[in-house]
Amino acid sequence: MTRSVSRRALLATGTAAATAAVAGCQAPGALPEPAERVANPEEQTVVEGANQFRHSLENWGYYPEQTVPDAVEVDWRIPEHNTDDHSAAKASAVPLPEGGVVFPGDTGYLTALTPDGEIRWQQETDMEGNGIHGTPVVADGAVYIGAYDGIFYAFDAATGERLWETELGDSIGGSPTYDGDLLYVAVEYADPEGSTFAVDPASGEVVWEDPEHRPTDHPHSTPAIDRDTGTMVLGSNDGLLYAWEYPSLEFKWTFETDPQNGTDGEIKEPITVYDGAAFFGSWDQHIYRVDLETGTMDWSFETGGLSMVGPGVDPRRDEIYAGSHDGNLYALDGGTGEMRWQFETGAALTGCPTVCSDRIVFGSKDRRLYAVEIETAEEVWHVDSDGVVTSTPRVHDGAIYYAERAPDPEDGERDGGAYRLVGRG
Repeated sequence: MTRSVSRRALLATGTAAATAAVAGCQAPGALPEPAERVANPEEQTVVEGANQFRHSLENWGYYPEQTVPDAVEVDWRIPEHNTDDHSAAKASAVPLPEGGVVFPGDTGYLTALTPDGEIRWQQETDMEGNGIHGTPVVADGAVYIGAYDGIFYAFDAATGERLWETELGDSIGGSPTYDGDLLYVAVEYADPEGSTFAVDPASGEVVWEDPEHRPTDHPHSTPAIDRDTGTMVLGSNDGLLYAWEYPSLEFKWTFETDPQNGTDGEIKEPITVYDGAAFFGSWDQHIYRVDLETGTMDWSFETGGLSMVGPGVDPRRDEIYAGSHDGNLYALDGGTGEMRWQFETGAALTGCPTVCSDRIVFGSKDRRLYAVEIETAEEVWHVDSDGVVTSTPRVHDGAIYYAERAPDPEDGERDGGAYRLVGRG
C-alpha cells in the first residue's frame, strides 16, 4: 500500500523541476512517459527517511502499519502549548529520527520532545503573532517549518540549531510538502494575495515561483503531488483549486468551487490525490472529486456545513474520509461519491482524520478525540480534552499525539495542551 521513494530516486525529477523554473519553460524530458508511471492507485509515495504532514506526497493520511489501541490513557500533557484565539486548525506532531516528536505551537515555539515528554530543544519563530499553524517536514537531519511571520525556517533535528531562514511573504499558515528534493509551500500576503514556492532544503533559496498564477486570499492549503498523472495541486481561499504539471511546474488548470451562503468557496485544507483525482472540501458545503488530467468535476457530495478537513484515504476499501462543520465524518466511495457511513460528533470537525490499519482517529470541536472502526463506523473510544481538538492526530509506535486549542482565551483560559496517549489495559 506504500511505495517508498528514496531521495536519490526523486533527485532527477527535482533537478528537472529546478531547471525548468530557472529557464522559465518546461525542461525536455522532465515528465516521464506514461509507461514509466506507476498506475497502482493503492500505493502512496512516502519519501524515504522523511516524515511529514499526511505522511505521503499524496496526503492520504494513511498509516496501514500503525494500530490503534482498544483503550487509551494520557501518558503526558504539555501545558500552554497553544494559547492563541485564532480559529484555524493547530499544528501536529511529527516523529524525529532519534525518537520522540517535534511539536509546533501557536505560541511560536517549535519544541522537540523525548518519548517521555521531556524537552530536547526549543526554538522560537513568530512569537508576537499567530505562531505556527502548519506541520513541519523532518528530513535529512533537519526540521522545516513556516510560521505566521512569513518566514520559512530550517532547524537541526538533533540540536535545534537554526540552519537557515527565508522570508517568503507576510505569513505561512499551511504545511510544506517535501518530494525528496524540494520543499513546496503556500504563502500569504496582506493584499490579500498569495503565492506558491519551491525551496531548496539545503540553502533555503527559492527555486521556483509562478507569479502569473497566484493562489489568492490567504492560501492555507498543503500541496499534494500525484506522480502518476504528473500533477501538483493546491487549494486557496479564493475558491480555486490550482494545478501544475509535475515536475516541470508548468501551469495546468484551475477548478472553481460553487460559492454560496456568503462564502467564496474557500479551500483551506490539505488536498488529497488518489486514483487520478483530487479530493477536498470547500466552504460551499461540498466535498469534491476533480479529475487531475482535465480539471473537471467527477462528483460532489453535499454536507450540512462548510468543509475544511483534508480527506483521508483507505485504498483497500476505495474509501475517502472527509469531515464537515456539521459535526460528521463521512466515508465516501472514492469512485462514485456515494456515502457508505457517517459518524456524528457534537461539534464541527476541522483537523484531518488519520487512517490506520483498521481504525480512524480524529478530533472534534466538541473537545474530544475519537477512534472509530473503519468497517462498521462504531466508536472504539473517545478522550475528553480541555480545549477543542483541531489538530490532526499522529499515531506512531503505539502512541497517539495530538493538540488542543486554548479553551477560552478571551476569558483568560489560554492553556491549550499537547498530548501523548498510550494503550491502557
